[in-house]
Amino acid sequence: MTQVHPLVSPWGRFGLYSFFVDAPEPAIVDTGIASSPAEGMAPALEAIGRRIEDVRWILLTHGHIDHVGGAHALWELTGRRAQVVIHEADAPLLRSRRAHVEEYLHGRARYLNDPEGAAKVSAAADAVISGEMEPAMLLKGGETLSLGGDVTVSVHSVPGHTPGSVAYVIDGQRAVFAGDAVQVHGAANGFPGYADPVAYRAGLRYLRDEVRPRHLYLGHPYRRADGRPYGVELDAGQAREALQESLDIEAGVSEAACRCLRDGLAETDSPYSPFAPAAETLGYTGDPALEPSPFFTSMHGYRTRVDHTGQGTSHS
Repeated sequence: MTQVHPLVSPWGRFGLYSFFVDAPEPAIVDTGIASSPAEGMAPALEAIGRRIEDVRWILLTHGHIDHVGGAHALWELTGRRAQVVIHEADAPLLRSRRAHVEEYLHGRARYLNDPEGAAKVSAAADAVISGEMEPAMLLKGGETLSLGGDVTVSVHSVPGHTPGSVAYVIDGQRAVFAGDAVQVHGAANGFPGYADPVAYRAGLRYLRDEVRPRHLYLGHPYRRADGRPYGVELDAGQAREALQESLDIEAGVSEAACRCLRDGLAETDSPYSPFAPAAETLGYTGDPALEPSPFFTSMHGYRTRVDHTGQGTSHS
């Protein structure tokens, strides 16, 4: 059985989680931020008798800065021998720091009313992304990657959190690296964040019904509705619970968001404006402006779906 080792790097109120796949051609799934490879990964690998120089695959679950920020630095530490792979839809976020600003401006920025918001995102990207780079391989989903010997990893497209979110599955043992595609009740912000609610829901169902993880590795210690964290290494029972709870929570968010949209959005002095009725229905009292602003990211996702289709998001 291929061994998996979590690698933890601190960053503010978050723990940044990467995973070392101890294969003949070793892989690291997700890379934290610029400082993570040298300050978190290298010492952790040395403690288990492994070397960061020997890593041959860098598998990125999606393009957010806390997952791709350390990619260039890690690639450098491998002597530029590791292959960096990412889904084609999120590749712009690896190629360009500016793409992170554009993502902000086209989504949650319109609700945050922060004239310095774009500059803050730009400064964060400059600070925590170790370098812009072209991936060695662009994924679509459906690929099989050979990690040497008889170890293969299959790539499954699970968009929703981002357009290019993927899950990597170690074949034969159903060990699944889902990144942020399974949000449950969110992490530190206390709200699940996804750009496309319909795709997010479909991805959860696909993981639950088709992939059926025996081991599920999450990008953050996502929390249950009562605030208890799941942690990042889930067994089969916990995985089923987290996937179902994620679906249940999304259904409640969808109902509140779509009702708010049907009733008509109104600008108020509420920090949740124009989605204050949805926040009230859901009992959400967190800070919606705290980056990465999952409340507004998700609300904008429902708004975009309704604007494009003229109707709500069906759960049938």
